[in-house]
Amino acid sequence: MLAGAETPDGSHAIEALAVRLNARAEDLGQIRPSLERLPLERYHAGDALIEIRAAAVNPSDAKAALGLMPYAVFPRTPGRDFAGVVLQGPPDLIGEEVFGSSGDLGIRRDGTHASHVVVEAEAIVRKPAVISLEEAAGIGVPFVTAAEGFRRAGLPRAGETVVILGVNGKVGQAAAQIAAWHGAQVIGVVRRDERYAGHACAPVTVLDASTEDVPARVKTLTDGRGADIVFNTVGEPYYTIGTGSLGKLGRQIFIASQQQDVAFDIFAFYRGGHTYVGIDTLALSSVETAAVLRDLLPGFASGQLRPFRIAPSATYPLAEAGEAFRRVMGSSRDRVVLVPEPFA
Repeated sequence: MLAGAETPDGSHAIEALAVRLNARAEDLGQIRPSLERLPLERYHAGDALIEIRAAAVNPSDAKAALGLMPYAVFPRTPGRDFAGVVLQGPPDLIGEEVFGSSGDLGIRRDGTHASHVVVEAEAIVRKPAVISLEEAAGIGVPFVTAAEGFRRAGLPRAGETVVILGVNGKVGQAAAQIAAWHGAQVIGVVRRDERYAGHACAPVTVLDASTEDVPARVKTLTDGRGADIVFNTVGEPYYTIGTGSLGKLGRQIFIASQQQDVAFDIFAFYRGGHTYVGIDTLALSSVETAAVLRDLLPGFASGQLRPFRIAPSATYPLAEAGEAFRRVMGSSRDRVVLVPEPFA
């Protein structure tokens, strides 16, 4: 598949097969990306050319296609997460199985829903041998969001309590894993009667917000102290119970919202010595995102962190990217990935 003229650094351009979004879609049913063959080349000696074996589909990919991400440009190839093999780049990386994620790939510049992608060599992370390429492709955005939230708010410590609002979402599961890995007590909150759906290297206590007084239960479970960290993956619907669950000097992390305005209790905020942290991973470059992923590698290598299971029914060829987008925005909890041919 390597073809084309030699580039200034001695590599060759290739013809990549890529999903293309040429304009904003009016609704999910109107997301009908095309498949195009595009020339792709390394522009700098520090770039790496990756043959993509799997690329996750995130809600942000579909939202950007609907024009809900102000940074997104058209036309472009979507996709923020990837896993594959290095074809060109620094000699020590050629042939290596790698993975990565990004806040700008697929949004501000062409992304990973393609047969190949060019990224900075510093933006790729060597894949641990214990996980597959498909699993590696699914780590990206959820784990980066959770890890960046904890990094900004202060990593959980043994003896601390972390309450995760929306624990069965992908970011919620990643946050539960990371908190347990760091030795914290983990309390997950769900909106109906269900068990924790993910992996954790320690028990996760689950509270049903539809039937329980969550702040009161958190106080009971913590001997009256309250939570050291509340990770709010949902936004406004859980704002009140999240704030009510915080203990003295507690930190609350926000990554999403359904409404922009909430009733903010300034008195409780300053009397509690609380800290609120907002996380937008679209602001992270590919290189910054890779640094976050590298911090997680010991957890994946040891098995204390585990990637999401990738069900065969949740893998799609590039030609069915539109259907994959719709599945992600529907009720499915599967981690959805695109698998470029001939690897499908």
